[in-house]
Amino acid sequence: MAVLVALGSFVMTLVGGWTAHHVTDRRHLVLGFAGGLMLGVVGFDLLPEALHGAGNEVYGVPAALLLFVAGFLVAHIVERLLAMRQAAHGAQEGAEQVPQVGLGAASAMVGHSVADGVAIGASFQVSSTMGYTVALAVITHDFADGFNTYTITRTYGNARRKALAMVGADALAPVVGAASTLLFTIPAQALACYLGFFGGVLLYIAAAEILPEAGHHHPARSTLLCTIAGAALMWLVIGTAGE
Repeated sequence: MAVLVALGSFVMTLVGGWTAHHVTDRRHLVLGFAGGLMLGVVGFDLLPEALHGAGNEVYGVPAALLLFVAGFLVAHIVERLLAMRQAAHGAQEGAEQVPQVGLGAASAMVGHSVADGVAIGASFQVSSTMGYTVALAVITHDFADGFNTYTITRTYGNARRKALAMVGADALAPVVGAASTLLFTIPAQALACYLGFFGGVLLYIAAAEILPEAGHHHPARSTLLCTIAGAALMWLVIGTAGE
């Protein structure tokens, strides 16, 4: 089931790459809604589940919350390091003349998508409800992954063929990640800790990448309403599933 659901990520990533090639004026609404969904999953599902299962405290702080902060910081550090590397190359040669930087950034997106697939598979090991809610968050933000993978690759001077190849790799990555969890079962406490860490990563993606991008060119009320609607939908879905 985890692999079948991960196929939704495959499709959504391809849709994002296709949209990047045929830019539309409604992308900001999709990203705003995706950001709201991701916020809802973290706040209403991942963190409560992690706090319930992780158990131990470290210096008075639940281990799940420490890992949540660690996930947020790791995502931030990785992004900053990548940005500094890109800036250094751009300062020396001009970004458009360093296609390897674009391929490196796109490869990082592929690695991130593998982790998304692992998160889907690991969540299904907790429960079907957890698996579906995490999958929904991953699938919605995979639109942005596909869009950004194509855009980054092309921005740094790579051919359209290479950009499409990277989008294809990014689309397959979550399926591979989800399939890998069929080979092993994660212990319950370790799984809860992982969900806390993944929650921090997901919140960073939503707060630092998806939502700012959604409001950058279109700071419209409709974008904000889509974000609120996404969070409210996750509250409804998770609340209904828990009854």
